[in-house]
Amino acid sequence: MESKHINYKRTFYSFIFLSFWAVSQVFAQSVSLEVPPAATAPVAPEKAYGELFKQIQLEAIFPDSKTFVDCIPRVPAKEIMEQYEKQKDKKNFILKSFVSKYFSLPPQPSSGYKSDTSLSIEAHINTLWPVLTRKPDEAGGSLIPLPKSYIVPGGRFGEVYYWDSYFTMLGLQVSGKTAMIQNMVDNFSHLIETQGFIPNGNRTYYKGRSQPPFYALMVGLLAKDKGDEVLKKYLPFLEKEYAFWMEGSSDLSESNVAHRRVVRMPDGSVLNRYWDDYAEPRPESYKEDYKLAQASGRDTEQLYRDLRAACESGWDFSTRWLASGTDLSSIQTTKIIPVDLNCLLYNLEHTIARAAKVAGDENKTIQYLQKARLRKTSLMKYCFDIRKRYYIDYNFVEKKSTGIISMAGAYPLFFGITAQDEADRIAEILETKLLKDGGFLTTTTESGQQWDAPNGWAPLQWIAYAGLKKYGYDDLASEAAQRWISLNKKVYKNTGKMVEKYIVSGTEDEAGGGEYPLQDGFGWSNGVLLRLMKEEGMLKK
Repeated sequence: MESKHINYKRTFYSFIFLSFWAVSQVFAQSVSLEVPPAATAPVAPEKAYGELFKQIQLEAIFPDSKTFVDCIPRVPAKEIMEQYEKQKDKKNFILKSFVSKYFSLPPQPSSGYKSDTSLSIEAHINTLWPVLTRKPDEAGGSLIPLPKSYIVPGGRFGEVYYWDSYFTMLGLQVSGKTAMIQNMVDNFSHLIETQGFIPNGNRTYYKGRSQPPFYALMVGLLAKDKGDEVLKKYLPFLEKEYAFWMEGSSDLSESNVAHRRVVRMPDGSVLNRYWDDYAEPRPESYKEDYKLAQASGRDTEQLYRDLRAACESGWDFSTRWLASGTDLSSIQTTKIIPVDLNCLLYNLEHTIARAAKVAGDENKTIQYLQKARLRKTSLMKYCFDIRKRYYIDYNFVEKKSTGIISMAGAYPLFFGITAQDEADRIAEILETKLLKDGGFLTTTTESGQQWDAPNGWAPLQWIAYAGLKKYGYDDLASEAAQRWISLNKKVYKNTGKMVEKYIVSGTEDEAGGGEYPLQDGFGWSNGVLLRLMKEEGMLKK
């Protein structure tokens, strides 16, 4: 039954993809796809085009809601809206024709690249790096320009993504591309400086949220190649990143327990949650969010906020965030203290302390080490499930564990937060409940959401692998890595692709779930595979 269900999903997503391709071809024939030189600042489509934006998205001019928000306006937004107001009520007004006249499709860099499965998988990945490279940007449409070249994930994702980039960098390091790692760290530093934080991606419609804070790990990766002086150089940016995540923490009280990304716990300690500053449909998924809200019966602003907060987590979507089974409308992300986020912030605190030590600031070193100790204690108190002996997300509103076993529970291993006896039980759960033929499941629940079973994701394979090695579980780590590597090779041989996610328990090549067809490219899958193959001694010297 599972195989038939997955085949059905493949047929459905193939239909959607082919529909998108057909519409794109018709659209392309009616307009020039050359991107005009940018003369204005980046545009926030949902704000600039108002009623027009909503009409385009709800009428599904493009099968993928992300397409329009990435389009390039041919003339200033004010002129587009003036023409729309003049024409919209005329009998001969055709929305698709109007969009064709005033917008260019998102640019798709032409590389002439064709996959050659006679190449080894590592050689294939090394040929992909140039294909996934983007030059320094000029502002155009919703794109926020970056000063240096960077790697994109691939597929529909033609901009840089925050947490993706760390796992991509793991492979860039193996490929000896330290200069590109430097570029990407500098780009993220530029975003911290100009935007006040690192957005989900370099698009205006992502400016309400960030993603899991891997910046400190990126800086640490660069320091391994260039030495600890790198930490001193990036210390101001690390502190600004921390200030973003902790904003409002000093104003919390018994009567004001939560503000943006910070939550005051019952014992007075502070932990973090995911958040988004906007309580409205995501521009890049406007139709999907709007329709879900209309059918849900919930307060729409809260629903939108919870959907967006899940996107900040990177796990969009998963039963981790749901209050009721597999019902997406029950999403409650902003009520949850996530294990992975707080482990990442523990690492950020430690990295700032380490950087301060390099800079000779002893007081700051002590201050941030103390912050890390307090977070570790609080994380253990609220997120370590004594009965299951596993780290599980905590619902601070209901004052109880969510009960969802997920790969987020591997993060305490990765950062060395937990004691050895606790690590033993975590390793047991990883092996018995989450490890399948192709690697680690994301959760144990099959919900139809992409961050649940039967899917596995490259970043979580690396987190578990490195974490298990840290606690002496070399054989289990190696076994899991070998299964993931074998699965990647099988899919590559059958399809010629590296893809965004994989089915780790089943026989199908293509994973399903989510709001869009399976994407190939794919930055973080490339990076993690190369790094695992190197760690396992499988790369040719």
